[in-house]
Amino acid sequence: MRVSDIAEFILLAALWGGSFLFMRIASPVLGPVWLIELRVLLAGLVLLPLLIKMNLLGEVRRKLLPLFVLGCINSAIPFCLFAFAALSLPAGFTSIINATTPLFGIIVASIWLKEKLTITRSIGFALGFAGVIILIGWKTTAITQSFIMAVVAALLAPILYSIAAAYVKQNLADVPPVVITTTTSLSAAIFLLPAIPFTIPKTSPTAIVILAVIALAIFSTALAYILFFRLIKNIGSTRSLTVAYLVPIFAILWGAIFLKESVTISMIVGCIFIFIGTAIANNLLTSLVKS
Repeated sequence: MRVSDIAEFILLAALWGGSFLFMRIASPVLGPVWLIELRVLLAGLVLLPLLIKMNLLGEVRRKLLPLFVLGCINSAIPFCLFAFAALSLPAGFTSIINATTPLFGIIVASIWLKEKLTITRSIGFALGFAGVIILIGWKTTAITQSFIMAVVAALLAPILYSIAAAYVKQNLADVPPVVITTTTSLSAAIFLLPAIPFTIPKTSPTAIVILAVIALAIFSTALAYILFFRLIKNIGSTRSLTVAYLVPIFAILWGAIFLKESVTISMIVGCIFIFIGTAIANNLLTSLVKS
């Protein structure tokens, strides 16, 4: 990779790691629904002028229904699940659970897309699942009902991301990335609108919360996806997806610096198991050796 590619790779991991910090700050004040509504709406509005400038509105009309469905399963619902989890879980903890996305992707692809589930992939999945168990089971605080609900929500989000990935491959493979990102963000905003009157925040947001929302929308959503798609173009999709390994590192770092969140042994061990399992399941270790 070029120096510029490496810099963008690290920046992307930092931005996506920051999303868990921003949700941890804003979700307790705004609530999951209002936070995500603002996130996707602002991100979509920021990217809309770029889509118009590129004369891609025709692509939106051509694939409007699949794009709306994707906005629900890849943005609206999983973003809300993570925002709900952020009410109880540390930013680094949640980001490690998010790193299971490629593992669930393997299962979804084998069932939906009929991709072969090899022994290597099965071993990788088992290691990754063990990482999640370690992450949850070795937690120092009491395992309360709210904690369990937060973990379940955080695990459902990666499952939805995996389903969304298969859906894209089957229905939107020929659609430009900027169209997918912009339209799904705005679709997610429309999808969440009916819940807005019933989830009005009880307290007014502070300046820090407002800044967290803006940063989440512009930097961790709009800018992050632009960087991601640039990397796919420059270094390929397989290498670009390995950014998932760096995201928890930054999330844990931001949480420790800005929120004084502790870094536990279970987080470190669980993180290692998930990373190794994901690497084995996706043949990344073999690819690195060959390259």
